[in-house]
Amino acid sequence: MTLNRRDFLIKLIGATSVTVLSQCTLLHPLLASVSPANLATDPRRPQFHLLPAANWMNDPNGPIYWNGQYHMFYQYNPNGAFWGDMHWGHAISADMVHWRHLPIALTPTPGGPDSAGCFSGTSVIDGDRVVVIYTGVVSSPEDEATIRDGLHSLKESQCLAFSSDKDLRTWTKDPQPVIAMPPAGMGVSGFRDPVPWRHGEWWYMVVGSGIRGKGGAVLLYRSRNLRHWDYLHLLTQGNGNGKNATNPVDSGDMWECPDFFPIGEKHVLIHSAEGKAYWQAGVFDPEQLIFLPEQNGVLDYGSFYAPKTQLDEHQNRVLWGWIPETRPLEEYRASGWAGMMSLPRILTVDEKSNLCMTIAPAVEKLRQSPRTLQISNSEEQNQDQIARMHVKNCCGEILCTAKPASGMFGLSLFGNGEANGTPWLTVEYDPAQPDQLRLDEKPVSLHPSKTRELELHFYIDGSVIEAFVNKRAAYTKRFYYDGSLAPQLNIKVGGMTTEISNLSTWQLAPISIKRLTT
Repeated sequence: MTLNRRDFLIKLIGATSVTVLSQCTLLHPLLASVSPANLATDPRRPQFHLLPAANWMNDPNGPIYWNGQYHMFYQYNPNGAFWGDMHWGHAISADMVHWRHLPIALTPTPGGPDSAGCFSGTSVIDGDRVVVIYTGVVSSPEDEATIRDGLHSLKESQCLAFSSDKDLRTWTKDPQPVIAMPPAGMGVSGFRDPVPWRHGEWWYMVVGSGIRGKGGAVLLYRSRNLRHWDYLHLLTQGNGNGKNATNPVDSGDMWECPDFFPIGEKHVLIHSAEGKAYWQAGVFDPEQLIFLPEQNGVLDYGSFYAPKTQLDEHQNRVLWGWIPETRPLEEYRASGWAGMMSLPRILTVDEKSNLCMTIAPAVEKLRQSPRTLQISNSEEQNQDQIARMHVKNCCGEILCTAKPASGMFGLSLFGNGEANGTPWLTVEYDPAQPDQLRLDEKPVSLHPSKTRELELHFYIDGSVIEAFVNKRAAYTKRFYYDGSLAPQLNIKVGGMTTEISNLSTWQLAPISIKRLTT
């Protein structure tokens, strides 16, 4: 008998409905002091994702491969687990997986163009040095501000710093912005997150922006020397959602954290707005210097924002993103840490200009204790095996491939003793609708393979699940639990297990001692 979707969902997860937590609100609470010992024993703190030893992290900034090492910079508050006083934190790695923290790279300069914060930016190699161009902010009267979001009144400019030492520990800032203000008369809704790149004899740069009531936009500049920039025109522009929002990012009238780069014969633009990160793939006209999108989509349907890319040592395009908290502010403030970096995702573009992504192969080095379902023709035997395929301590990986044909197919992830309660994550797929599946009840566009095979890939770490479907759709889920120990994660499959072609699990090794990821 074929189940309808409602009956199938009840069978898979029980009568309790799936709850979706809202995005956190960024405020300035008092700092709660948390000892390293408490941080090291917090089971919700991840073991193989990058995050600071303590305090707040948000956007990835200027990731770059330099002198045989990967460098990750990121928005960081050294004063507590809440947004504010933005510095550039710094970590270094040989493989994009195992990290070592270095001293803070960029600090606001009193009286300088970044006195109220060193916001996001990009690193490039210029000869024998690395140059970062980033957004500096200063407090400003509202009539001069480029950030007016109901909480802040800040003026943004694009600033430059450079370093040539082996580990990029020492930085020299230009005292004045390289772009002091947005184009005159444009009435922008924001002006931040610069992305320079070199093409021939010229440097080009895009800057995130927009116009209130009209939509987000990406500004295009050109320079000979990284210091003197001429504004050219809009690289591309979008439409807002029509909502009246104090913060123009929420209305889609400001596109922040843009990135623009080639993959093969195509170009890709990513930007963040309305709580999500989006992508467009298409053609960059080298004569008109205009981007012509052909396909578009959502980079990640979950808790994933402000992504940034880099080239790895093999010239692959690698995507990083900020994974924010979705628990209440008071909880993450008290925990002493907030936010983490996503795992590195390798981007490609297929023949139809669709963006594809896979986790960097280096993460496979962490695999331990493999287990694989020995598929039989018996539903009972298969389900009994699956019930014993646990991920201990919420630190592992699950890979499932199936060819559903006879009806609804689903998979859910539960904590201990929660098989009849609310799951941490649920996937549902109806082969009668091969272009779509549902993640936690959310419809997600899907590009099925020619064989109609469904691939589900999960990375579970402390309080986060990074989920990937068919290397096309991504969904990052935060989940939280009580207690001082991380629970065992369990798998439940709905539908015919005989349609599974592979189900494997691994424990993943921590990248450092005591969850401090150093």
